[in-house]
Amino acid sequence: MKLSRRDFGRGMLGAAAVLAVAPPALAKQSGVTAVDCHAHVFRVGLPLADVRRYAPDYDATPADYVKMLDANGMSHGVLIQPSFLGTDNSYLIDALREYPKRLRGVVVVEPNVARNELVAMNEAGVVGIRLNLIGKPDPAFDQDDWRALLRHMVDLEWQVEVHVEAQRLPQIAGPLLSAGVKVVVDHFGRPDPKLGVTDPGFRYLLSLGASRRVWVKVSAAYRNGKDGVGDKIALDAMAPLRASFGLDRLLWGSDWPHTQFEKQISYAAMRAQFDTWLPNAADRKVVLAEAPRDLFRLG
Repeated sequence: MKLSRRDFGRGMLGAAAVLAVAPPALAKQSGVTAVDCHAHVFRVGLPLADVRRYAPDYDATPADYVKMLDANGMSHGVLIQPSFLGTDNSYLIDALREYPKRLRGVVVVEPNVARNELVAMNEAGVVGIRLNLIGKPDPAFDQDDWRALLRHMVDLEWQVEVHVEAQRLPQIAGPLLSAGVKVVVDHFGRPDPKLGVTDPGFRYLLSLGASRRVWVKVSAAYRNGKDGVGDKIALDAMAPLRASFGLDRLLWGSDWPHTQFEKQISYAAMRAQFDTWLPNAADRKVVLAEAPRDLFRLG
Protein backbone atom coordinates (compact mmCIF):
# COMPACT_ATOMS: atom_id res chain seq x y z
CA MET A 1 0.00 0.00 0.00
CA LYS A 2 1.36 3.40 -0.94
CA LEU A 3 1.53 6.23 1.52
CA SER A 4 -1.24 8.74 0.98
CA ARG A 5 -0.62 12.08 -0.66
CA ARG A 6 -1.11 13.64 2.76
CA ASP A 7 1.52 11.35 4.35
CA PHE A 8 4.11 12.16 1.69
CA GLY A 9 3.18 15.77 1.28
CA ARG A 10 3.05 17.02 4.88
CA GLY A 11 4.54 20.45 5.10
CA MET A 12 5.68 20.65 1.48
CA LEU A 13 7.29 23.98 0.64
CA GLY A 14 5.84 24.95 -2.72
CA ALA A 15 6.82 23.49 -6.03
CA ALA A 16 9.97 24.73 -7.70
CA ALA A 17 10.89 24.67 -11.36
CA VAL A 18 13.60 22.18 -12.26
CA LEU A 19 16.06 23.12 -14.97
CA ALA A 20 16.61 20.77 -17.89
CA VAL A 21 19.81 18.76 -17.73
CA ALA A 22 21.75 16.75 -20.25
CA PRO A 23 21.56 12.92 -20.34
CA PRO A 24 22.45 10.38 -18.69
CA ALA A 25 24.57 8.76 -16.04
CA LEU A 26 28.13 10.02 -16.37
CA ALA A 27 27.62 12.91 -18.78
CA LYS A 28 28.39 16.45 -17.67
CA GLN A 29 25.20 18.16 -16.59
CA SER A 30 24.00 21.67 -15.88
CA GLY A 31 21.23 22.97 -13.68
CA VAL A 32 22.50 21.53 -10.40
CA THR A 33 20.86 23.88 -7.93
CA ALA A 34 20.19 21.66 -4.90
CA VAL A 35 20.97 17.98 -4.32
CA ASP A 36 19.35 15.70 -1.80
CA CYS A 37 22.22 13.29 -1.12
CA HIS A 38 20.37 10.65 0.90
CA ALA A 39 17.01 9.04 0.16
CA HIS A 40 15.56 5.56 -0.35
CA VAL A 41 13.04 3.99 -2.70
CA PHE A 42 11.26 0.65 -2.33
CA ARG A 43 7.89 -1.03 -2.60
CA VAL A 44 6.05 -3.76 -0.77
CA GLY A 45 6.75 -7.20 -2.22
CA LEU A 46 10.42 -6.74 -3.10
CA PRO A 47 12.73 -9.53 -1.89
CA LEU A 48 14.02 -8.68 1.58
CA ALA A 49 17.40 -9.34 3.16
CA ASP A 50 17.47 -12.41 5.39
CA VAL A 51 18.81 -10.32 8.27
CA ARG A 52 17.11 -6.96 8.72
CA ARG A 53 16.13 -4.57 11.50
CA TYR A 54 13.01 -3.26 9.81
CA ALA A 55 10.85 -3.63 6.72
CA PRO A 56 8.27 -0.96 5.78
CA ASP A 57 4.68 -1.88 4.91
CA TYR A 58 4.22 0.89 2.33
CA ASP A 59 5.62 1.99 -1.03
CA ALA A 60 8.11 4.82 -1.53
CA THR A 61 8.45 4.85 -5.29
CA PRO A 62 10.84 6.77 -7.54
CA ALA A 63 7.88 8.79 -8.84
CA ASP A 64 6.92 9.69 -5.26
CA TYR A 65 10.48 10.79 -4.59
CA VAL A 66 10.80 12.94 -7.70
CA LYS A 67 7.54 14.68 -6.74
CA MET A 68 9.04 15.34 -3.32
CA LEU A 69 12.16 16.81 -4.91
CA ASP A 70 10.02 19.10 -7.04
CA ALA A 71 7.87 20.22 -4.13
CA ASN A 72 10.93 21.15 -2.07
CA GLY A 73 12.98 22.91 -4.72
CA MET A 74 15.57 20.16 -5.18
CA SER A 75 17.03 19.67 -8.65
CA HIS A 76 18.67 16.26 -8.08
CA GLY A 77 18.67 13.33 -5.68
CA VAL A 78 20.88 10.43 -4.64
CA LEU A 79 19.26 7.09 -3.88
CA ILE A 80 20.86 4.91 -1.22
CA GLN A 81 20.15 1.18 -1.19
CA PRO A 82 18.14 0.47 1.98
CA SER A 83 19.60 -2.18 4.26
CA PHE A 84 16.41 -4.27 4.29
CA LEU A 85 16.77 -4.95 0.55
CA GLY A 86 20.28 -6.34 0.97
CA THR A 87 22.35 -6.65 -2.20
CA ASP A 88 19.43 -6.80 -4.63
CA ASN A 89 19.86 -3.33 -6.11
CA SER A 90 17.54 -3.90 -9.07
CA TYR A 91 14.77 -1.54 -7.90
CA LEU A 92 17.27 1.27 -7.33
CA ILE A 93 18.94 0.65 -10.71
CA ASP A 94 15.58 0.75 -12.46
CA ALA A 95 14.91 4.11 -10.81
CA LEU A 96 18.21 5.51 -12.08
CA ARG A 97 17.35 4.38 -15.60
CA GLU A 98 13.90 5.93 -15.31
CA TYR A 99 15.29 9.30 -14.17
CA PRO A 100 18.83 9.46 -15.58
CA LYS A 101 18.92 13.25 -15.62
CA ARG A 102 18.09 13.69 -11.96
CA LEU A 103 19.11 10.68 -9.90
CA ARG A 104 22.33 8.92 -8.91
CA GLY A 105 22.71 5.82 -6.78
CA VAL A 106 24.78 4.18 -4.06
CA VAL A 107 24.43 0.40 -3.89
CA VAL A 108 25.14 -2.45 -1.49
CA VAL A 109 27.25 -5.31 -2.83
CA GLU A 110 29.08 -8.39 -1.65
CA PRO A 111 32.87 -7.96 -1.60
CA ASN A 112 33.24 -10.62 -4.31
CA VAL A 113 30.95 -8.83 -6.76
CA ALA A 114 32.13 -9.19 -10.36
CA ARG A 115 33.79 -6.17 -11.93
CA ASN A 116 31.49 -6.33 -14.97
CA GLU A 117 28.48 -5.93 -12.64
CA LEU A 118 30.05 -2.80 -11.18
CA VAL A 119 30.75 -1.44 -14.65
CA ALA A 120 27.12 -2.00 -15.66
CA MET A 121 25.97 -0.21 -12.51
CA ASN A 122 28.36 2.63 -13.24
CA GLU A 123 26.81 3.08 -16.68
CA ALA A 124 23.36 3.21 -15.06
CA GLY A 125 24.35 6.06 -12.76
CA VAL A 126 25.73 4.34 -9.67
CA VAL A 127 28.56 6.30 -8.04
CA GLY A 128 29.45 4.27 -4.96
CA ILE A 129 28.79 1.49 -2.50
CA ARG A 130 27.39 1.69 0.99
CA LEU A 131 28.71 -0.08 4.07
CA ASN A 132 25.82 -0.04 6.54
CA LEU A 133 27.60 -1.57 9.52
CA ILE A 134 25.06 -0.85 12.24
CA GLY A 135 24.64 -4.19 14.00
CA LYS A 136 27.25 -5.85 11.78
CA PRO A 137 30.94 -6.71 12.30
CA ASP A 138 33.77 -4.70 10.77
CA PRO A 139 34.65 -5.79 7.23
CA ALA A 140 37.84 -7.81 6.79
CA PHE A 141 39.50 -5.24 4.55
CA ASP A 142 42.73 -7.24 4.47
CA GLN A 143 41.09 -10.16 2.64
CA ASP A 144 41.55 -10.58 -1.10
CA ASP A 145 37.90 -9.96 -2.02
CA TRP A 146 37.84 -6.66 -0.16
CA ARG A 147 41.18 -5.57 -1.58
CA ALA A 148 39.91 -6.26 -5.10
CA LEU A 149 36.63 -4.43 -4.46
CA LEU A 150 38.39 -1.35 -3.14
CA ARG A 151 40.68 -1.34 -6.18
CA HIS A 152 37.54 -1.34 -8.34
CA MET A 153 36.24 1.61 -6.32
CA VAL A 154 39.40 3.56 -7.07
CA ASP A 155 39.32 2.62 -10.77
CA LEU A 156 35.68 3.63 -11.14
CA GLU A 157 36.22 6.78 -9.04
CA TRP A 158 33.39 5.67 -6.79
CA GLN A 159 32.84 6.61 -3.16
CA VAL A 160 32.47 4.27 -0.20
CA GLU A 161 29.67 5.46 2.04
CA VAL A 162 29.99 4.46 5.69
CA HIS A 163 27.12 4.17 8.16
CA VAL A 164 28.59 3.17 11.50
CA GLU A 165 28.81 4.32 15.09
CA ALA A 166 31.42 7.03 15.57
CA GLN A 167 33.48 4.91 17.97
CA ARG A 168 34.13 2.42 15.15
CA LEU A 169 35.21 4.97 12.55
CA PRO A 170 38.98 4.59 13.09
CA GLN A 171 39.00 0.91 12.10
CA ILE A 172 36.68 1.58 9.15
CA ALA A 173 37.69 4.92 7.65
CA GLY A 174 41.40 4.35 8.19
CA PRO A 175 41.71 1.26 5.94
CA LEU A 176 39.45 2.81 3.31
CA LEU A 177 41.59 5.90 3.05
CA SER A 178 44.71 3.77 2.94
CA ALA A 179 43.18 1.95 -0.03
CA GLY A 180 42.81 5.27 -1.85
CA VAL A 181 39.02 5.53 -1.99
CA LYS A 182 36.76 8.50 -1.39
CA VAL A 183 34.81 8.14 1.86
CA VAL A 184 31.39 9.57 2.70
CA VAL A 185 30.32 9.36 6.35
CA ASP A 186 26.60 9.22 7.07
CA HIS A 187 24.48 11.18 9.53
CA PHE A 188 27.04 13.38 11.32
CA GLY A 189 29.20 10.29 11.94
CA ARG A 190 26.66 8.78 14.37
CA PRO A 191 28.18 10.05 17.65
CA ASP A 192 27.05 8.47 20.90
CA PRO A 193 23.91 10.35 22.04
CA LYS A 194 25.32 10.54 25.56
CA LEU A 195 28.60 12.05 24.40
CA GLY A 196 27.61 14.14 21.40
CA VAL A 197 30.51 16.05 19.86
CA THR A 198 32.78 14.97 22.73
CA ASP A 199 32.59 11.38 21.46
CA PRO A 200 36.20 10.36 20.66
CA GLY A 201 34.91 8.83 17.44
CA PHE A 202 33.50 12.18 16.36
CA ARG A 203 36.78 13.87 17.26
CA TYR A 204 38.53 11.28 15.08
CA LEU A 205 36.14 12.12 12.26
CA LEU A 206 37.13 15.78 12.53
CA SER A 207 40.76 14.76 12.11
CA LEU A 208 39.96 13.35 8.66
CA GLY A 209 39.05 16.72 7.20
CA ALA A 210 42.62 17.47 6.24
CA SER A 211 42.69 14.44 3.91
CA ARG A 212 40.24 16.16 1.53
CA ARG A 213 39.01 12.66 0.63
CA VAL A 214 36.23 12.50 3.23
CA TRP A 215 32.74 14.00 3.02
CA VAL A 216 30.20 14.11 5.85
CA LYS A 217 26.43 14.04 5.47
CA VAL A 218 24.67 16.52 7.73
CA SER A 219 21.50 14.48 7.69
CA ALA A 220 19.00 12.55 9.83
CA ALA A 221 19.80 14.29 13.10
CA TYR A 222 16.84 12.43 14.61
CA ARG A 223 18.79 9.16 14.34
CA ASN A 224 21.43 10.46 16.75
CA GLY A 225 19.22 10.69 19.82
CA LYS A 226 15.57 11.10 20.73
CA ASP A 227 13.75 13.87 22.58
CA GLY A 228 15.77 16.57 20.84
CA VAL A 229 19.19 15.08 21.66
CA GLY A 230 20.00 14.44 18.00
CA ASP A 231 18.97 17.96 17.05
CA LYS A 232 21.26 19.43 19.69
CA ILE A 233 24.15 17.27 18.52
CA ALA A 234 23.58 18.53 14.97
CA LEU A 235 23.72 22.15 16.08
CA ASP A 236 26.83 21.50 18.16
CA ALA A 237 28.49 19.62 15.30
CA MET A 238 28.09 22.15 12.50
CA ALA A 239 30.83 24.56 13.58
CA PRO A 240 33.56 21.95 14.14
CA LEU A 241 32.59 20.10 10.95
CA ARG A 242 32.80 23.32 8.97
CA ALA A 243 36.14 24.21 10.52
CA SER A 244 37.65 20.77 9.90
CA PHE A 245 36.21 19.89 6.49
CA GLY A 246 35.08 23.13 4.88
CA LEU A 247 31.60 23.54 3.49
CA ASP A 248 32.66 21.89 0.24
CA ARG A 249 33.00 18.55 2.03
CA LEU A 250 29.60 18.67 3.71
CA LEU A 251 26.49 17.16 2.10
CA TRP A 252 22.81 17.43 2.97
CA GLY A 253 20.33 14.57 2.77
CA SER A 254 16.64 14.33 3.60
CA ASP A 255 16.76 10.63 4.60
CA TRP A 256 13.34 10.35 2.91
CA PRO A 257 11.01 8.58 3.61
CA HIS A 258 12.47 8.58 7.14
CA THR A 259 12.07 4.85 7.78
CA GLN A 260 10.96 4.04 11.32
CA PHE A 261 10.27 7.77 11.85
CA GLU A 262 7.61 8.26 9.17
CA LYS A 263 4.98 9.60 11.54
CA GLN A 264 7.35 12.04 13.23
CA ILE A 265 9.39 13.49 10.37
CA SER A 266 8.59 15.21 7.08
CA TYR A 267 10.75 16.16 4.12
CA ALA A 268 9.88 19.84 4.45
CA ALA A 269 10.81 19.83 8.13
CA MET A 270 14.22 18.32 7.36
CA ARG A 271 14.84 20.86 4.63
CA ALA A 272 13.83 23.70 6.95
CA GLN A 273 16.06 22.35 9.72
CA PHE A 274 19.05 22.55 7.39
CA ASP A 275 18.40 26.28 7.01
CA THR A 276 18.74 26.68 10.77
CA TRP A 277 22.10 24.89 10.70
CA LEU A 278 23.38 27.20 7.96
CA PRO A 279 21.43 30.47 8.04
CA ASN A 280 23.51 32.07 5.27
CA ALA A 281 22.14 31.36 1.77
CA ALA A 282 25.59 31.42 0.18
CA ASP A 283 26.80 28.78 2.64
CA ARG A 284 23.78 26.60 1.91
CA LYS A 285 24.46 26.84 -1.81
CA VAL A 286 27.92 25.36 -1.31
CA VAL A 287 26.55 22.36 0.59
CA LEU A 288 23.46 21.83 -1.55
CA ALA A 289 24.95 22.36 -5.01
CA GLU A 290 28.71 22.82 -5.18
CA ALA A 291 29.84 20.08 -2.79
CA PRO A 292 27.80 17.23 -4.34
CA ARG A 293 28.12 18.24 -8.00
CA ASP A 294 31.38 16.46 -8.83
CA LEU A 295 31.20 13.80 -6.12
CA PHE A 296 27.97 12.44 -7.59
CA ARG A 297 28.92 13.21 -11.20
CA LEU A 298 26.21 15.76 -11.73
CA GLY A 299 28.27 18.43 -13.44
